[in-house]
Amino acid sequence: MKLNHINLVVANVEKTTQFFETYFNFKCVDIKGDYIITVLKGEGDFTLVIMKSREGSTAYPDAFHIGFMLESTEKVTAIYQRLKAAGIVGEQEPSKIRDSFGFYFNFENLMIEVGHYYK
Repeated sequence: MKLNHINLVVANVEKTTQFFETYFNFKCVDIKGDYIITVLKGEGDFTLVIMKSREGSTAYPDAFHIGFMLESTEKVTAIYQRLKAAGIVGEQEPSKIRDSFGFYFNFENLMIEVGHYYK
């Protein structure tokens, strides 16, 4: 079974949509209202829905995160450098994490992991 859709609730739908388009190669295919909901398509026909909270809360449980596992450590380092140049990540560079090489960072209310699994 393959996970092919996730809905994330954020405070700023437009900013978050642009972030995923710019750094993770998603393409926005639909915008509902004035950026109340956006529908993005990613690799492997994955659907990412970005939605403004109906009740105003955008909190996720402690340690909740989404992850992008890349093909190589070089790709992890390259995206880290792009995010760092944009002021999105801090000084915590990618490193060994259990059986992978990667880093975590926060954008809006989302914790995001970028990594590569060692073989």
